[in-house]
Amino acid sequence: MAILITKETRIIVQGMSGRIGGFHAADMIKHGTCVVGGVTPGKGGEVHLGLPLFNTVREAVEATGATASLVFVPPPFAADAIMEAADAGIQTAVCVTDGIPSQDMMRLKRFLKRYPVERKMRLIGPNCAGVITPGVGFMGIMPPHIYMPGRIGVVGRSGTLGYEAAAQMKVLGIGVSTSVGIGGDPINGSSFRDILELFEADEDTDAVMMIGEIGGPQEAEAAAYARDHMKKPVVAYIAGLSAPKGRKMGHAGAIISAFGESAQEKVEILAAAGITVAPDPSSMGVTMARVLEMRAAA
Repeated sequence: MAILITKETRIIVQGMSGRIGGFHAADMIKHGTCVVGGVTPGKGGEVHLGLPLFNTVREAVEATGATASLVFVPPPFAADAIMEAADAGIQTAVCVTDGIPSQDMMRLKRFLKRYPVERKMRLIGPNCAGVITPGVGFMGIMPPHIYMPGRIGVVGRSGTLGYEAAAQMKVLGIGVSTSVGIGGDPINGSSFRDILELFEADEDTDAVMMIGEIGGPQEAEAAAYARDHMKKPVVAYIAGLSAPKGRKMGHAGAIISAFGESAQEKVEILAAAGITVAPDPSSMGVTMARVLEMRAAA
């Protein structure tokens, strides 16, 4: 196994009967992911994609033994759906939904803090591509065919750059243990530091590719963690070297508002922590290959 998802992870899809949720749930099933049901209020008792639908997450958990949930719920209702999952005993939730209001996310983060550590749900996202362990299963919207099984962890705010990194490494014969999209919103469930900690403890991961961007303090926090706690090498790429201060670039969280949030400042912080930084997006794969060669030769 790698992190967050295994062959035995029993997954429900909140919003599975919708067009987008149904499309991606079908793709997950096609690629061998253990999807056991869906949740759509008012449609309990119906069958979709050959799987049962439930009115509530608690009903789904009790009937299927699900421990993970993939959330395809519209922005106005997504935070409530995630809190429902936490209250029902779900251990890991992945939220793909884009556009959840920041105030809702603040309320959700406070809600999750009420649970003791052993019961606290891990949230990935929102506004993320999801989680994939190639050859095992995935929860999200990523294209599985570009991922080759291997021993490199990938974590990024940008889903598409995560795909690009996996594709570049695949060409070079370098596979992925698990790829995690933490999302590009200013308030998210899991940080770079959280995922780096999981990769450092994972026996099936030898090195990590971290893909950041302008805005927010997460990359700097991850650099400090990697410097002080990680034995595994980390390669990073930071998007947005040409982004002007004060202008949002793509993601809601990709906006420079304070010192240390520009791409160049983050590159300097990462390099000072001993992290190898790829100079441009086309160099992510070859930079990782070079780091692995140097480590093997050491």
